[in-house]
Amino acid sequence: MRLETAAWPGDDDRAPIVLLHEGLGSVAMWKAFPARLAARTGRRVVAYSRRGYGRSAPRAEPYAHAYMQREGEAVVPAVLAELGIARAVLFGHSDGASIALVAAAEHPMLVEALVLEAPHVFVEDLSVRSIAAARAAWEETDLRARLGRYHDDVDGAFRGWNEIWLSPAFRDWNIEAYAARVRAPMLVIQGEADEYGTRAQVESIAVRAPRVRTCMLAGAGHSPHRDDEGAVLERVAAFLDAPNDAA
Repeated sequence: MRLETAAWPGDDDRAPIVLLHEGLGSVAMWKAFPARLAARTGRRVVAYSRRGYGRSAPRAEPYAHAYMQREGEAVVPAVLAELGIARAVLFGHSDGASIALVAAAEHPMLVEALVLEAPHVFVEDLSVRSIAAARAAWEETDLRARLGRYHDDVDGAFRGWNEIWLSPAFRDWNIEAYAARVRAPMLVIQGEADEYGTRAQVESIAVRAPRVRTCMLAGAGHSPHRDDEGAVLERVAAFLDAPNDAA
């Protein structure tokens, strides 16, 4: 498949940071954050848009119940191989964080460390209410036009994500078992005002994985790297300088 990618330079002797975007994200929607992350950490940063997002090829099939597991199990290692990345720091946001967690559990040799921002490991009522509100915004506001600036197939990107999360069958989706299998050190970042998930997601990961450092950011919502960029950059840089402190 054809996937959109972008890279920002850094030290080639250290594992690059690979960014995995949220459920409605893309390369462009990271905006200036990747460049600032590369500058602050000194590491090369790579981002790609998943199939159906950004300028990547459109999806060929509907979303499946286990779409995040499939991305982490099959797509992430294939993308890393195509990019010539033998070992990476996976930095995932929302759906991307869940995908990163799966990838680290399934392919431990590929993952040096994890940064999980607003991860989901199970479905909460809050998530469903907020995703239902997003559907109303799609139908009643200019959300479609705003997202259309970032996605070639904006209808497919939104409806695929929205419909699977709101389907009754998705309420039992759960990847907590993957968290218990991750041995890489991880930093889990959550906004106190996250409208899509609660502290329970962070706590679930922390009690299952052995090497976890957590960070709750007051005043930040679902996208701490936008709401409190400076704090996120500092926390990530400190974590990557001494990842084994998260033991």
